[in-house]
Amino acid sequence: MTVSFRIPGATGLEILRRAVADGQVICLASSEQSAAGRLNGSGYLSRAPERRKPEDGALWHPTERAHALLAHLAAARGEPQTPAAPPAPMPAPVASKVDMPAMQAKADAARHLLRDGDVMAARMLASGLYDEAQAGGRFANRFNARDSLDACRRIQGDALMIESKAKIRIAEEWDAAQRDGRALKGRPKSISDENTFRQEEVGLSAQEVHEARKLAKAEAKQPGIVERAIQARLQAGLEPTRANLRAAVGTATATKDARKNNLYETPPEAMFTLLALEAFSPLVVEPSCGRGAISRMLEAAGHDVILADLVDYETADRHGEMQRLGDFRESARYAEDDYDIVTNPPYGDVLNAFVAHALRVHRPRKMALLLNLNFLCGFADGDRNFVMDENPPARVHVFKRRLPMMHRDGWDGPEASSRMNTAWFVWERQPDGTYGDSTAMRRVDWADYMPKPAEGEGQ
Repeated sequence: MTVSFRIPGATGLEILRRAVADGQVICLASSEQSAAGRLNGSGYLSRAPERRKPEDGALWHPTERAHALLAHLAAARGEPQTPAAPPAPMPAPVASKVDMPAMQAKADAARHLLRDGDVMAARMLASGLYDEAQAGGRFANRFNARDSLDACRRIQGDALMIESKAKIRIAEEWDAAQRDGRALKGRPKSISDENTFRQEEVGLSAQEVHEARKLAKAEAKQPGIVERAIQARLQAGLEPTRANLRAAVGTATATKDARKNNLYETPPEAMFTLLALEAFSPLVVEPSCGRGAISRMLEAAGHDVILADLVDYETADRHGEMQRLGDFRESARYAEDDYDIVTNPPYGDVLNAFVAHALRVHRPRKMALLLNLNFLCGFADGDRNFVMDENPPARVHVFKRRLPMMHRDGWDGPEASSRMNTAWFVWERQPDGTYGDSTAMRRVDWADYMPKPAEGEGQ
């Protein structure tokens, strides 16, 4: 019988060669994560058998089909064939698999490119390195490899610094081009001469050019502010992120003080709907409790709630127990017994890791998250693929009527109607320990679940 193979691309083949040679492969970069997902779909890579337990989403193992494919390709090239070896025993993943020397070499290369004036190439290389170091840090954190985590964060900080310097220089050149009439938006109708400066050539979108200009102004006003902000995060043992940098130097859409730590209280309409549609365990964890908008309604429904948040809002439960303080992405299980998780999680660049950590480490019996409907999409982030493809939600309750606007904490301006489509995403652990393999979607109207006014009320 002839066996047909689907031949992967160059990245996929390189991943397979590493997997077969080492018995496993760890894919951290987003391009490798995407390629590994495709290889899994073709039957060349598989997860560890113990994947029902907390495990690393970047770890893959070669299948017998992968060995057969490489043997087939070797035969087609006329190379001597050796008997196909069975897949190697699957060693425990270790944080040393994070390739620090390679990442440091990329940081040095990006720094040299910037010094030599190749700003575009420096920005692109630093941007990719930022993502790689961030993924490596998360991987090291899962295995409590503190030294590797600190090293990844230092490299991430270097990448962010180089990327920021490159953006500042691009912004300065863009402003000079605009003053001289050389700046063009989009693709010109006629072929431009070599002195024009097109937005597509700088590799940034219009919004990114705008943010780069704000970054340049902040640096001009307070020289060294970018480096100080990055170093402050590293010295505090925290991850240096783009979002934090924007907030620290005052270039975010709203400052950290104005955003009140990204707190947007959940409207009661959302909770009335959820409690009417889903039943929860006696014990529920609210890991982004804020000022208690969700926990108060859970307690009113008879649940005990463990409160936690990254920020100390001094929120207490009905028994007077104060909230716990810490980054949920670095948290261990809150109790030995089973518990559910219900929350409106932080959005932005922490969201995917937040949800993945909940399923990998906490493994709740049921978890309900209020999310933007766009969470259904996306393919380039390994954590997003882990929670939506490998451990899909059992149900998604889509609000066909938008929820009332969730204004940020402390907002006293005019109240607008919401422009965001949201849904309750509900994961439910199955008897076999998995979260199933399918999702049921339902459109709901929160107005149908609002309590009816008591007799005589409002008269």
